[in-house]
Amino acid sequence: MTEMFEKLLMYLEYPFVQYALVVGVLIALCSSLLGVTLVLKRYSFIGDGLSHVAFCAIAIAGVLNFTNDMPVVLFFTVASAVLLLRTGQNAKIKGDAAIAMISVGSLAMGYLIMNMFSNSSNLSGDVCTTLFGSTSILTLTKTEVWLCIVLSIAVVTIFILFYHKIFAVTFDEKFAKATGTNSNAYNLLIAVVIAMIIVLAMNLVGSLLISALVIFPALSAMRLFKSFRSVTICSAICSVCCSLVGILISVTAGTPVGSTIVAVDIVVFLAFWSASFVVGGVRQ
Repeated sequence: MTEMFEKLLMYLEYPFVQYALVVGVLIALCSSLLGVTLVLKRYSFIGDGLSHVAFCAIAIAGVLNFTNDMPVVLFFTVASAVLLLRTGQNAKIKGDAAIAMISVGSLAMGYLIMNMFSNSSNLSGDVCTTLFGSTSILTLTKTEVWLCIVLSIAVVTIFILFYHKIFAVTFDEKFAKATGTNSNAYNLLIAVVIAMIIVLAMNLVGSLLISALVIFPALSAMRLFKSFRSVTICSAICSVCCSLVGILISVTAGTPVGSTIVAVDIVVFLAFWSASFVVGGVRQ
């Protein structure tokens, strides 16, 4: 135990581990804030759909030999979030069908583009890293870290400033419209912010596991808390703690970062689920 602790302290001295912890905490925080809203609106898998769009955008940026693919990925993901919102409001194509259509189509096109135009000799490794975020969080540059910090501050600021409007749109969109709230504008804002979070989270857990960061902390908090504010706060704390623990375990044990964080999220969810039965029994 002492040897592992000393090993962990040694790793914490390296800048790439410090960068990974900073980015991991910020992404986990941002994901959890909007996660509660998405779960309550039955829109949990919008993160999954947009993450596949981001995968396709990364493939396009790779083919075009962009040294920094973040702006390209951000543009395509935000544009798809807007398109997804507009399509989901179409009576002929429901929200879940629109998500499935964009998700599967983008994933297929991304892999096809990488297969046809890739200059890398290790295509399977590139795809695995992009989908599961195996090591990319440990190769972050200082520029990427600062970009993550700026975008995270923007996300948190937007959430705090428009908290009451987001709350109103989440629980009763029709009532919010009746009281003069422009629900379409706030739904669009939520979609754009989620797109920003997806782009940030690509380096942490990869495109296939992003939904876990959004869903698990919110569902865990809902096992014990009932109010929107308490669920959001608990979700944020759980998400940050799971991300920290997952990264530290990954660094010391040599396991994939994204998968380890999701595994910790699952353990925490099971713990909260078990605790809900105990609390429920005590209340009765």
